[in-house]
Amino acid sequence: SGAMQIRRWIGRFRLDRIAILVLFVAAVLVAGHRWLFDHPQHNPWAPLNLRDPVGWATRAKLNDLARNTEMCRAVLGRSGVAFSVLEPQGEAACIQADRTQLDQMLLKPDSPPTTCAVAAAMVLWQRHSLQPEARKILGQKVAEIHHLGAYSCRRLYGRISGRWSEHATGNAIDIAAFVLQDGSRISVLDDWNSDGAKGSFLRAVRDGACGSFSTVLSPDYNMAHRDHLHLDQQDRRRGGVCR
Repeated sequence: SGAMQIRRWIGRFRLDRIAILVLFVAAVLVAGHRWLFDHPQHNPWAPLNLRDPVGWATRAKLNDLARNTEMCRAVLGRSGVAFSVLEPQGEAACIQADRTQLDQMLLKPDSPPTTCAVAAAMVLWQRHSLQPEARKILGQKVAEIHHLGAYSCRRLYGRISGRWSEHATGNAIDIAAFVLQDGSRISVLDDWNSDGAKGSFLRAVRDGACGSFSTVLSPDYNMAHRDHLHLDQQDRRRGGVCR
């Protein structure tokens, strides 16, 4: 009858719609999988490689490195980073169990041992923020990164009580200045508030560091940081601090 034919037609129409929907969802999943494969920095399942730019998944992967030194050192090796592993030192709250030293960084006066997580973040920052911003803003590369130290057995702000600094375990580094290929110097203390290229560069690399480190403190934070950028990899379960 006509009514039965209409019902059959409606049934086939519904099945066709379901089939089209299933095909559409499958196509989206395949395309999404391919996109994640082509963009590992956004793929939470892709192994971290410091050659890849900073992406949506990078922060979570860096957080994992802060909890797993062997995984972190595997990432350095996978990323073609030369490094040395030094013997632990210190004791109690100031035990530096993980002393990873980068062998080919631009750090001056030396390459200080830090936690592996800080070392990995330094490489990522230099490759994907520091040098690109130097070329873009200043027209040349950074030749030297001058620091004020990494390991220091002390509490926050040198107080006699209270929380221990991330420096107490080598999980932080303070960056004071940069020297360019032409020998010119850019100092956090002298150039942070500059309206010119030097100030723009310093603020840009501070912002870029926020994608690599869990804590970034600059002169915009307080007077204690007027002469350096404090960079650390404190284990923060949610987000980070960028000031």
